[in-house]
Amino acid sequence: MKVVKSIGNYSSKKKSIITIGTFDGIHIGHQEIIKSLIKESISKNALSLILTFFPHPRMVLNKDFSIKLIDTLKEKEKMFEKLGLNTLIIQPFTKNFANISSHDFTKEILVKKLNVKKIILGYDHRFGKNRESSVEDLIQLGLTYNFEVEVISAKKINSINISSTKIRKAIELGDFKKANLYLGRHFEINGKVVKGKGIGKKIGFPTANILIEENYKLIPNKGVYLIKAKIKNKTYYGMMNIGNRPTLNGKDETLEINIFKFNENIYGKRLTIFFLEKIRNEIKFDSIEKLGNQLLKDKDYCEGLINKF
Repeated sequence: MKVVKSIGNYSSKKKSIITIGTFDGIHIGHQEIIKSLIKESISKNALSLILTFFPHPRMVLNKDFSIKLIDTLKEKEKMFEKLGLNTLIIQPFTKNFANISSHDFTKEILVKKLNVKKIILGYDHRFGKNRESSVEDLIQLGLTYNFEVEVISAKKINSINISSTKIRKAIELGDFKKANLYLGRHFEINGKVVKGKGIGKKIGFPTANILIEENYKLIPNKGVYLIKAKIKNKTYYGMMNIGNRPTLNGKDETLEINIFKFNENIYGKRLTIFFLEKIRNEIKFDSIEKLGNQLLKDKDYCEGLINKF
């Protein structure tokens, strides 16, 4: 898969089948659009191309930096490549870019720059300055500039429309049954193992402290979670604690994983961690000994759940 940073850096004479969006989470509704895109590109001997944006438009237009994203850019790239996409364009989202009219966007970018043959979009897609135009407007522009428009209807599970917002909420609540169902995969985080204070090792629960470098990445709420960790292409079960370690009077939020049946030095290594189920909320105990006893119970409980996954 070819990754291009900015529309200005893209050049190809080959016709393209395109879809556009932020695609946060690349959930099963997104995946349906992308599969249609790739199938069409093969049948029409064209490139499959996704135009996405970063930062998230809400960060730029509303100065809303509270929004956290399900996927980092690297996680998103990995998922698009896995789905079989030809070309990904990551367009820097700025106020100037947001001010392009829908007509200019269609003519100058879709037609002249991206050489669009067909565009596939969700039913509720809007585009152009102030989101002025709808899919119906794009269909009319397609007639003018000689490209097709295909509209994908809302993907539903149990009569509930899937959305990135609903998945974010499920992740925050620790409802990974719903979040992972909607994602069509396990929610994941990717980070580097850094040195902690070694307290876990002293109470029989050595942990790897995980540093997430992207400050916009969505992190589940405080608590204990059953997880899988991918280390050097091997997968291990374990449990993760997210929180301030109140029993130890901690102040900063940490992400620590205890990996079952694993005893290697992995400082400095990058791990992929998949969330399976929330076990409990974070609790302040009267002593480190009581914390250690609870961790034993947590581990037993987690190991009893593994066969479910």
